[in-house]
Amino acid sequence: MFNSKYSSFLSMLLVVLIVGIIGVLGYFAYDMYNQHDKNTKAQAAIEEFDKATQSVRREFANSTNNEVTNEPAGEVTNPLENLNTTSAQANTAQENNTQTKVEKTYQEGYEVLGTINIPKTKCNYTILNTVTKRSIEIAVAVLYPTNLTSLNLPGNTVIVGHNYRNDLFFSRNNELELGDEVIIKSPTETVTYEIYNIYETSSDDADYMQRDTNGGREISLSTCTDASTERRLIIWAKEKV
Repeated sequence: MFNSKYSSFLSMLLVVLIVGIIGVLGYFAYDMYNQHDKNTKAQAAIEEFDKATQSVRREFANSTNNEVTNEPAGEVTNPLENLNTTSAQANTAQENNTQTKVEKTYQEGYEVLGTINIPKTKCNYTILNTVTKRSIEIAVAVLYPTNLTSLNLPGNTVIVGHNYRNDLFFSRNNELELGDEVIIKSPTETVTYEIYNIYETSSDDADYMQRDTNGGREISLSTCTDASTERRLIIWAKEKV
C-alpha cells in the first residue's frame, strides 16, 4: 500500500514537472516568435520607407540650399506647454527646404517619420510620429515636440521606446556608453548623433525635453529601466561633426 501511494505521488510529481517544463518552453517559444514577428514587420516598414523616400533624399543631398534655421524655444514653466508652435515652425523650415514632395509611408496607420539605427545594440526600427500604447508596441515614436512631421531638425527631439528586457526596441539601451553613435534617417538626410549624457530619472520628469541646444540638432532617447517601469533611462546625443 505504501509503495502504491509513493508511486502515485511520484507520478503526480512527474506530471507537474512535465507541465511546468512545457509551460516554460512555451513561454520562451512565444517570446521568440513575438520578437521575430515584430522585427520582421519593422524591417518591412523600413524597406517601404527607404523605397518611398529614395528620390527625395537624393535631391536633398544634391541641393546647395539645404540649411534649416530655427530659433531654439525659450524657457517655459511646463515643458509640455507651447509645443505646437515650436513644432510648426520647425516643420515649416524643413518643408520649405524640400522641393520634391515626400511620399508618406505608414505602419499600422501611424506615419513613419524615419528610422533609427544604433550600431552597438543592433537597434534598427522605424520612428513613428506619435506615441500611443500601440505605436510603441510596433516601433519607437516621437514624444516631443508634439505634432512633429520631420526629423533631424534644430533643437531636441525625444524618441521613446519600450524596454522588453530582450533585444526589441530600446531594451539594450543600458549597454550604451558615452561616445556611441545613434543614426537617424529622415526622408531627406541621414544624421549621426554622438551620445554625451546618460542618466536615470523618475517617470514624471520632463525637464530634459524642452532644453536649450544652442541651435544644434540633438535627440533624447527614453525608456524604462530594467529595475522599474516608474524609472526612466535617458540618453542625450548631439549631431556628430
